[in-house]
Amino acid sequence: MNIRNVKSGKVRLNNARLCHGRAERNGGPFLLLVVAVLAGALSAQAQQTNEIEQLRKQLREMQENFQRTQREQQQQIESLTHKLDDLTKQQATEAEKKKLEQELSAQLGAGTNAPAATTAAAPAAPWSPTQPITIARAGSAYMNISFDALMDVGWSTAPDPSQELQLGDHDPIKRGFSMRNAEIALDGAVDPYFKGFANMVLKLDQNNQTSIELEEAYLLTTALPENLQLKAGQFFAAFGRQNSQHPHQWAFVDSPLILTRTFGPDGLRNLGVQASWLVPTPFYTELSFGVFDGQGSTAFSFRNPGDPINGVNRFHGRATLDRGISGFQDLLYVPRLSSSFDLTENQTLVAGVSAALGPNNTSGDARTEIAGVDLYWKWKPSNSQSGFPFVSWQTEALYQRFDAGADPTFGLPAEVLRDWGFYSQVLWGFKQRWVAGFRGEWVDGNPGAYDPNDVFRGERTRLSPDLTFYPSEFSKIRLQYNFDHGALFGIEHSIWMQVEFLLGAHGAHKF
Repeated sequence: MNIRNVKSGKVRLNNARLCHGRAERNGGPFLLLVVAVLAGALSAQAQQTNEIEQLRKQLREMQENFQRTQREQQQQIESLTHKLDDLTKQQATEAEKKKLEQELSAQLGAGTNAPAATTAAAPAAPWSPTQPITIARAGSAYMNISFDALMDVGWSTAPDPSQELQLGDHDPIKRGFSMRNAEIALDGAVDPYFKGFANMVLKLDQNNQTSIELEEAYLLTTALPENLQLKAGQFFAAFGRQNSQHPHQWAFVDSPLILTRTFGPDGLRNLGVQASWLVPTPFYTELSFGVFDGQGSTAFSFRNPGDPINGVNRFHGRATLDRGISGFQDLLYVPRLSSSFDLTENQTLVAGVSAALGPNNTSGDARTEIAGVDLYWKWKPSNSQSGFPFVSWQTEALYQRFDAGADPTFGLPAEVLRDWGFYSQVLWGFKQRWVAGFRGEWVDGNPGAYDPNDVFRGERTRLSPDLTFYPSEFSKIRLQYNFDHGALFGIEHSIWMQVEFLLGAHGAHKF
């Protein structure tokens, strides 16, 4: 072996050992730093894990407490509900028992040995003008009475306004004074299941002769399930908004033209039955369906005999038949659907669609169809006082299809008479007790063979501003001007003042 190589190897070994020693001396702090960092990370992770476990434990405890509280409150609600049901049943039983005792006492008479009352009767409250006048009471049954009168005074360029201008049965009918509606109204509870309503109207004709009519007399259910209600008797059909209103509810002195053209002077009212259902919708919705006899002048466009002309009853110029009821097809049907929406806290909108379908008397198979839509909008601020101020808008549009039979004696062919029109009115309650209004109307129809002589046909327009003052809720004074233009009479002007007074309180009416 070469000595030089051996020495060289020793030198390299010594150099390696020297480098390793230096590395150990220089790497000690670095290793300590690494160990410290790892220990800190492990400690932080352990601390974070402990916090997560604590949060989970707190969450479980809160969930358990919430569920325990919910169960306790549900138990309390069920317990209170059972107590309320028991108390309600107990009160109903006691009320029924008391009612039976009163009925038994009334039947036995005053001379029975019924126990005396243990407490003195409370003194009766004094009567107020705002209350109905109760004229009879027996247990839960009672009857109220009220009297309402409308008197008109005015002047018109037409010598006889009733001939062509004022065609409604409650409209002013002559220059000077007229009284076309003095109403006696009766209403009350019959028993726990029915309410009753009746009103009789007295009118003075042009010669101040008195006539009387039974305008309405009907029974109304109060205890039917599923939001159902039945009405039976003589009453106004639920068509549109104004047809079912009494004259003292009108915003103007006279009836709209399109209503007198389709429903006649008396409006659409008849003997029949009507079913109403409050539909379970998020907003107010009512569906009604009426079935009526459909006969007489109060069913004007249907089985109406008309007016006698030279000893023959005629309607739209045609001689009418004495058409009776042979089946369901001879009845008058009136469906209606209406809904009410609160647009805002201060605005309400009511919309409806109606129809009237039935036969008429001009031939054996003639029929009449009437369709209508109506809208009512009202605004009233949240700070209103006694309902003032307010703004309301009401409009109705109707279309009528009338199958007119042939009448050879008058030279009238069979034809279809069509009429259409609308009215629109705005009311502004600008100050308490003061209301200003304006109504615009237009009606027209196709030219029938009898059109030149029929006041209920042809084109016509009317504009009517009015002003109403309410001294109280029991009286009003109204001033109205009418501008009339018609194909049959040209242009006419009229001005009317109406005064109303009410004794007692009239029954509530629909909004």
